[in-house]
Amino acid sequence: MKEITPTEKIIATVECPASKSYTNRALLIAALAKGVSTLRNPLFSDDTKYMRLALEEFGISVKQENCAFIVSGTGGHIQCPPNEISIGLAGTTMRFLTTFAALSPGTTQLTGEKRMLERPISDLLKALHQIGVKARSVKNNGCPPLKISGGGIPGGEISLAGNNSSQYLTSILLSAPYFKNETTINIIGELTSKPYADITLDIMKTFGVDVECTDHSRFYIPADQTYHAMDYAIEADWSSASYFLAAAAITQGEVTLIGLNSKSVQGDAGFLNVLEKMGCTIERSSEKIFVKGNPLRGIDINMNSMPDVVQTLAVTSLFAEGKTCISGIGNLRIKETDRIGALEQELSRLGAHVESGEDFLKIRPGAYIPADIETYDDHRMAMSFALAGLKVPGIRIKNPSCVEKSFPDFFKQLEEIL
Repeated sequence: MKEITPTEKIIATVECPASKSYTNRALLIAALAKGVSTLRNPLFSDDTKYMRLALEEFGISVKQENCAFIVSGTGGHIQCPPNEISIGLAGTTMRFLTTFAALSPGTTQLTGEKRMLERPISDLLKALHQIGVKARSVKNNGCPPLKISGGGIPGGEISLAGNNSSQYLTSILLSAPYFKNETTINIIGELTSKPYADITLDIMKTFGVDVECTDHSRFYIPADQTYHAMDYAIEADWSSASYFLAAAAITQGEVTLIGLNSKSVQGDAGFLNVLEKMGCTIERSSEKIFVKGNPLRGIDINMNSMPDVVQTLAVTSLFAEGKTCISGIGNLRIKETDRIGALEQELSRLGAHVESGEDFLKIRPGAYIPADIETYDDHRMAMSFALAGLKVPGIRIKNPSCVEKSFPDFFKQLEEIL
């Protein structure tokens, strides 16, 4: 249990950790490249640890140094894992490895902890079946554990449902250069969380692979492309930055963030615009981002492009005047927890007035009371609700160690700016 100390206006300068999204993509790409890659300033967290350990099971050397991963790439010639691989609660690792495993010569089994075994992956399995990959849900429920037959991937034409997760698309894209033929992925419906696909395309291009993207509805990967080993610096994480941006907003303080890529394709960089709409003053430059909190107002906003900062916004809205309506978030129900249900439960526990639907939340401020916050083993629940404790006395976060999934030093950094 972690009790949060209320504070007056926060005035601080913060350097954010590296991006989990970029780190895990870079690890897998470097594993496929031919030669040795140095990944500088990666995120060292539970999720990236599971990716590193899993890649080692495929015969890939990943050495962890103080501020780098040194990856000895295979040129796409990976080994068959000798044992079942458990990836804990690391969703990106599970999804990305599902396609990657089929490049190995034998059978791979992937499993994880309880919540991971409840998270659907059938859209990805159906897509892979279309290009000759035998990957199945062991319990036939569309969820892990998975059994994936290797031997290489022919490639070809794929139709992929886009409404549940962009990680299914990323899984195929990352390994596609090592398919035997060219591949086209056609998205059925609207692709959710498009900026995460943009992250994938951005890092693939940096490592030497071009993908033709047409309106986020068609992705064409020509054959005979390979990744080039390189020295690559992982950029800082805008999702992690959101907590400090929100801390300034909630306390009407001033926070300067350094080390962020102001031109990043990360969707969560858009959280600056959200806070600006709520009344904050934002100053942007290539060296730093400055946020000054002012009286906040409720907003009506579609957050489909920024799903990982919805919880941050929901807690920030507790301290805004008027109602905040957050829409376009249906895929939050299949994250680390049902995040819509969890937000409704915990915001109500605090004293807010909350209404939810299949893909929306409506939040009106209330009279707030002390509360022990359930985190549902979800790192973003812990970090976002810690922000409520900056203004509301008696907020205690259960299972605070769950932040190790993406931001192990979160509470330490939060205490340093109080």
